[in-house]
Amino acid sequence: MERRIVFATGNENKMEEIRMILSDLGMPVYSMRELGVNADIVEDGISFEENAEIKVRAVSRLLPNDIVLADDSGLEIDYLDKAPGIYSARFAGEDTSYDVKNCILLDKLEGVPDKDRTARFVCAVAAAFPDGTVETVRGTIEGAIAKEMLGENGFGYDPIFYVPEYGCTTAQMTPNQKNELSHRGNALREMRRLIEAKLGKEKE
Repeated sequence: MERRIVFATGNENKMEEIRMILSDLGMPVYSMRELGVNADIVEDGISFEENAEIKVRAVSRLLPNDIVLADDSGLEIDYLDKAPGIYSARFAGEDTSYDVKNCILLDKLEGVPDKDRTARFVCAVAAAFPDGTVETVRGTIEGAIAKEMLGENGFGYDPIFYVPEYGCTTAQMTPNQKNELSHRGNALREMRRLIEAKLGKEKE
């Protein structure tokens, strides 16, 4: 049976990033939606890592022979006591567009000076392996909240996340640029190393 990686998401934007970063593992990468897998998952963890593990364990039970990956990611704004944090996707309502979410956050930081607008994207990626083990890694990118939405690339909170070293938001970066330094890119590269090491041990 062909070894494959299944990512516990139906988000196609996310899958594009994931496939770019995991492409050299030599295994096909599917989303659970592509395989017709539906899992009733209640993300009630109190950290990104816990939520990623909850997702990966739920999907792994349905696909025990695959390497299953899941992530939980979000935006932490220091001025707002690290909100929206683990509630980033549900902030201001799950069905609220990110244009609206971004506008609400910009309003909350209206008049806040640059030095107090520090923020970071956080991504925890969990992997469940066929041998029953689960591993979790974390990636981050530090930045600040812009004064307005800028850029057409990316998705989610990218238009308001400003990276000082690059002088632009992550929505103004090319996909390759963003993957090189993004929180998800950092976490997935770390996970790729972990998977390679684990597969290497299996061959020994």
